[in-house]
Amino acid sequence: MRDNFTDFAHIFLNDVPLMDVRAPVEFAQGAFPNTVNLPLMNDSERQQVGTCYKQQGQQAAIALGHQLVSGRTKQDRIEAWAAFAQAHAQHGVLYCFRGGLRSQIVQQWLQTEAGIAYPRVIGGYKAMRTFLLNTTEAAAAECGFYVLSGLTGTGKTEVLAQLAHGLDLEGHANHRGSSFGSRVTGQPAQIDFENRLAIDILKKRAAGHRTLVVEDEGRHVGKCSVPLPLRQRLEQVPIVCLTDDFERRVERILQDYVVLQCAAFVAVHGPVVGADMFAARLLESLDKLAKRLGGSLHQSLRDVMQRALALQKDTGAVDLHCDWISVLMRQYYDPMYAFQRSCRAERIVFEGDEAAVLGYLRERSAGVSR
Repeated sequence: MRDNFTDFAHIFLNDVPLMDVRAPVEFAQGAFPNTVNLPLMNDSERQQVGTCYKQQGQQAAIALGHQLVSGRTKQDRIEAWAAFAQAHAQHGVLYCFRGGLRSQIVQQWLQTEAGIAYPRVIGGYKAMRTFLLNTTEAAAAECGFYVLSGLTGTGKTEVLAQLAHGLDLEGHANHRGSSFGSRVTGQPAQIDFENRLAIDILKKRAAGHRTLVVEDEGRHVGKCSVPLPLRQRLEQVPIVCLTDDFERRVERILQDYVVLQCAAFVAVHGPVVGADMFAARLLESLDKLAKRLGGSLHQSLRDVMQRALALQKDTGAVDLHCDWISVLMRQYYDPMYAFQRSCRAERIVFEGDEAAVLGYLRERSAGVSR
């Protein structure tokens, strides 16, 4: 058997396939990339064993667990574990919550019932999760950072994607960050978001990057909260501002939030239902800003948006959307950005278009900015 694992950095740096033998309810609360949930006990069985443990103690709970997972049920689960182990014979590992009884039982049954010697993670999910939390905290303390800021629609995400040392918070959160930023595929659980971000940080630091670039976000990216140590650090670091002309910004917003967003809904839900769901989502996103916009401006924008959606549905034309986008940018997003910029003016170290900003940040990719 390959050695049982304690090298968590190796696991995440090499995208080692993971077999999670916790119950589905535990898996849903948070897991790691490259993980398959093949539980020793399902949710009902786990609950019964937990109740027995509290009332009758460990030995009775273990006996009940063996009773519940026996016969055909046991055989089906061993076959599923064996299939994973055979598919990932050289690089996979298994784990439970603390690397204790459940993963030991799975490991033992694989050996005795299927003839497969398979390693497990010592410390389990809890140890790996702690390692990733510490990874983010260490980066916040040790790395240099730049915040990439700029008016709505300047293409900050596109610039970030061209930087080897860029951290895409929006990508990890599966959200574009604004009131209109929700995606059809939904967001990950908070723990999953934190785990993905930490693994990205780990890989970038392993590649030699001592300075990281993060897009300007608030405390949250959609429903996902930026980890506190990182958020506190980003409130202190230099800011680089990306610029672009107004017309290109409007066109970029049109493509991202109307054309591509509608196509995503249609791809998932079909042309009729998808288009209707997209329209409802767009109106809902505007309604979230109703109090900030004020009643008359909100209603005016809503009327224009509804006309644009109707024209898009009837003819496929999207140009009318530019009317509400332009007004929303001029009267809401741009003034809000101007205020935020004035509050942080002393932190701004560079400003320019895409080419200039890319050049500036690439020159500083290896340095530490404190």
